[in-house]
Amino acid sequence: MRIGIIGAGQLGQMLGFAARNLNAECRYLDPSENPPAAVCGKVIQSGFDDAVALVALADTCDVITYEFENVPVSALQHIDGIVPVYPPAAALRHSQDRLAEKTLFDTLKIPLPGYHTVDTRKDLDDAAENLGLPMVIKTRRMGYDGKGQFVVRKPAELEAAWLALGGESLIAEQWVEFDYEVSCIGVRNVSGDIAIYPLSQNVHVDGILRHSRSPVEAPELGAKASDYMHRLLDHLDYVGVLALELFVIGDELRANEFAPRVHNSGHWTIEGSETSQFENHLRAILDMPLGSTASKGHAGMVNLIGEISDATRALGIGAFHDYGKAPRPGRKLGHITVVADTAGARDALVKIIDKTVT
Repeated sequence: MRIGIIGAGQLGQMLGFAARNLNAECRYLDPSENPPAAVCGKVIQSGFDDAVALVALADTCDVITYEFENVPVSALQHIDGIVPVYPPAAALRHSQDRLAEKTLFDTLKIPLPGYHTVDTRKDLDDAAENLGLPMVIKTRRMGYDGKGQFVVRKPAELEAAWLALGGESLIAEQWVEFDYEVSCIGVRNVSGDIAIYPLSQNVHVDGILRHSRSPVEAPELGAKASDYMHRLLDHLDYVGVLALELFVIGDELRANEFAPRVHNSGHWTIEGSETSQFENHLRAILDMPLGSTASKGHAGMVNLIGEISDATRALGIGAFHDYGKAPRPGRKLGHITVVADTAGARDALVKIIDKTVT
């Protein structure tokens, strides 16, 4: 069985490692010269919208998937008749436009913060009046890891936000004073079977995920998140792993965004779950029985961002993952996962690692 993966970054690399457990082979499409996933399989070096390269990939694979949500929808549509492509293009289309994403949440009655479309300078003033300040202005497309965002805290900053982001389709989001953020990671296979991982609690620094911890000891939140996940997966006739990010406000949840792919906040599942998100994604798209999502203990994951110091490499704590990428500010270069018998022991290990990588 050969799996084609559009994108050959670290997520593609981890999918490639997981494929070995299933006796499957991976082949990639990526424009980079030496991407992380090259250690796992052949890479067709070409752009994600290269029709000839896409067909070449599809012609040699049994199923196609992708590792990031900025793949052109047209690229998937171009090869959809040649080979099955999962997750479906409809899910990708919704995730690429924040307005479409929020409209989907509304349709499925998944609660979310208030929002307002911003296409003109006047729309920005109207958003401030309707949503109140502070509020967050975001580009509707292509934003990730804190990019394409501007926090407006007072009226005098509206003009600066417009100068910074105006000219693109924007959306204003109500500011939410949340307790913490969680991720719900679910998976659905071709046959419609669904499995949900325990919630993970996330901490971001400068808009980039710093660390995740799972499980979250809040059964009522887990039940609500699972319900919302089922609504998304079934409505989209989804196949593969999907990550839903949610704000926790007391005993309520508000949807932030979803990603139609394996997700950074689920990296802890490699060591911390009976079946990793990466293996379950492949099981789903191959229509195999899904593996258990039960936790092996209390897991924590710390991202290694910008550079990996010698002290970090010498820690000897947990499972060290080096993606093989060149250092660069804000770039995710690797991660460390720990699994402990108690939440306290896990948190102590995460704290040690966090101090070293700061």
